[in-house]
Amino acid sequence: MESTSKNLTSNLKKYFGFSQFKGQQHAIITSLLNNEDVFVLMPTGGGKSLCYQLPALMSDGVAIIVSPLIALMKNQVDAIRGISEEDGIAHVLNSSLNKTETRHVMNDIQSGLTKLLYVAPESLTKEEYINFFKSVQISFFAIDEAHCISEWGHDFRPEYRNLKSIINKIGDAPIIALTATATPKVQEDIQKTLGMQEAKVFKDSFNRDNLFYEIRPKVNQDKEIVRFIKQNDGKSGVIYCLSRKKVEEFTQLLQVNGINAIPYHAGLDAKTRSRHQDMFLMEDASIVVATIAFGMGIDKPDVRFVIHYDMPKSLESYYQETGRAGRDGGEGHCIAFYDYKDIEKLEKFLASKPVAEREVGMQLLSEVVAYAETSMSRRKFLLHYFGEEFDEKNGLGADMDDNMRHPKKLVEAQEDATAALEVISKVNQKFKLNDVVMILVGKENSITKTYNVKNESYFGIGKDKEDFYWKSVLRQLIVRNYLEKEVESYGVLKLTAPGKAYLKNPVSFQIVEDVDYKKLLTQGIPVVENTNAAAVFDDVLLKQLKELRKKIGKKHGIPPFAIFQDTSLEDMTMQYPTTIKELTNVFGVGEGKAQKFGKDFVNFIAQYVADNDIIRPEDMVVKQVADKSSHKVYIIQSTDRKQNLEDVASAKNLSMQDLLSEMESIVYQGTKLNIDYYIDDILDEDQQGEIHDFLMESDSDAMSSLLEEFKDDFEEEELRLMRIKFISDVAN
Repeated sequence: MESTSKNLTSNLKKYFGFSQFKGQQHAIITSLLNNEDVFVLMPTGGGKSLCYQLPALMSDGVAIIVSPLIALMKNQVDAIRGISEEDGIAHVLNSSLNKTETRHVMNDIQSGLTKLLYVAPESLTKEEYINFFKSVQISFFAIDEAHCISEWGHDFRPEYRNLKSIINKIGDAPIIALTATATPKVQEDIQKTLGMQEAKVFKDSFNRDNLFYEIRPKVNQDKEIVRFIKQNDGKSGVIYCLSRKKVEEFTQLLQVNGINAIPYHAGLDAKTRSRHQDMFLMEDASIVVATIAFGMGIDKPDVRFVIHYDMPKSLESYYQETGRAGRDGGEGHCIAFYDYKDIEKLEKFLASKPVAEREVGMQLLSEVVAYAETSMSRRKFLLHYFGEEFDEKNGLGADMDDNMRHPKKLVEAQEDATAALEVISKVNQKFKLNDVVMILVGKENSITKTYNVKNESYFGIGKDKEDFYWKSVLRQLIVRNYLEKEVESYGVLKLTAPGKAYLKNPVSFQIVEDVDYKKLLTQGIPVVENTNAAAVFDDVLLKQLKELRKKIGKKHGIPPFAIFQDTSLEDMTMQYPTTIKELTNVFGVGEGKAQKFGKDFVNFIAQYVADNDIIRPEDMVVKQVADKSSHKVYIIQSTDRKQNLEDVASAKNLSMQDLLSEMESIVYQGTKLNIDYYIDDILDEDQQGEIHDFLMESDSDAMSSLLEEFKDDFEEEELRLMRIKFISDVAN
């Protein structure tokens, strides 16, 4: 089966019309044709499929391609049939075939016509198929999407674990395993499970330098996404959501806003999924809203953007899904919306899983949080995760992410880096990242209690700084190779050789203080901190609206924030509403608030628009689909009936924190909520008066201000309830 380089190139031209190979394809195919096991790590769009398609076409016998998705198999079979006069050159063998179709496939294989047979791993386990494969010549086995083998991979499939024993039953033939995403740990696991530790490993750079990476806080993201799509009219995009329900809801929202979008998830029947996939490929639909069921192996080169409505469960998922953008080397914009609350929901979901699965899932999630919250080069962070170093100053695509385009101020953290490394050394490298943070800030949890570290001199050595700051320091120490997470022991932090050397001779260690998204997004109504959003505030108008708000606040005898929040004013400077009806489309403005305070604002904006010849972006008003799952009516009715708030939360399967967020949203939009009956039971008149007076005199209603003033006297929940009462009483 040996082949000359010239023969390989002529076959490449003959079958695929290309005159030269991409990257390491030539070496990979040569090794496989020389009967060697091969392991291929190649990013999406790098040309993995050709590494087994061409040698299969050139070899005697049939190549068995193990693939996880029927949609992916169909896509690949159609592509191979397109380069041959014989449809029988490639077949699928899976549960979707009837007996007649199965017999037809077997006849084509026996006659030598079929060169590539795509099978699901489940199909390989059937005794009748194993016996059949024993009777025919197998050129090689290809395991596509090989990360499915590893429980550390982002898409683990238990049925993949048995592939080696099945292959051994069928007979001896070389194996090629291919994946677009694998950390060093996953790579090791795949090779071990397939018994191919001696395989030749080919690893391409994971750097997709044409992709722009951006994380935005998950604030008002429906409008952000609609605006982005309309600004990129005519371009293809994929929007990923974690749940089928959200896929359906968001597709509907896009459709009512005149966007040609279709849904794709595993809950749709096979015929619909196939039709929607074809609509996207044939450009009958420009946007696919999908769960992770969509995209594996979908070869559409001109996807111009990938948006994550929800952060995925692992960085491998994120990398693979963003990798579907710009496969032709052209523009690819990758935006993900991040809210720490989503991570907490995923953690709760993991709590019900077996211990090993839970630990793996939690560690993968912690990497997602680190990536979302980091202020360093996102490309460097991602590539480090996949075991590849990147020069963030001179590397290809160095400025292609939000952090590098808008660098934040660096601070010297040499002392803190040294303190963190010393603590890890003193606790004999037994703790995970979160536990080390607890020790640094001087807080106890079940782990630190077990080791009785409370009385040690280093306990609380960093209590002058917040826990999110220490997490940032530790994450930077890991990325810079001073620390490593011991994967086998589920994330225990160990000092590396450079880390030990750093302790002996500390040098400058500059970091960017990460935005505390968790705190930012749990302060009731969130504040938009995103300077990279597609929309730009009209700073002149914003300043004037703040003056107007101050004036109206004085007139009514209430603080300015009780009229409209800053986020609402900012949105007004982008939408330029000139009627009360248009004002209700502004973020955080309900009908009640618009009717009560809106007239002065819309009149002022109308005059401003006329004076400055501004063309208003009326197409940016996002029409909403009726929200059937909204809790608003239920909460209003329940508080009118003076129901206990714990019972209200329980009835809607909400945590108390989530219920308070819903209530904050209601009152900030201008609807009254009477919760006096509940507050009177937990706070006396003087306590209520103290908080009320503070808010009346304050310039800000942020929870940080309230906690700073009252942290020793009141719980956060009590302060949030009082803020809800205050806004309801004075502003609505």
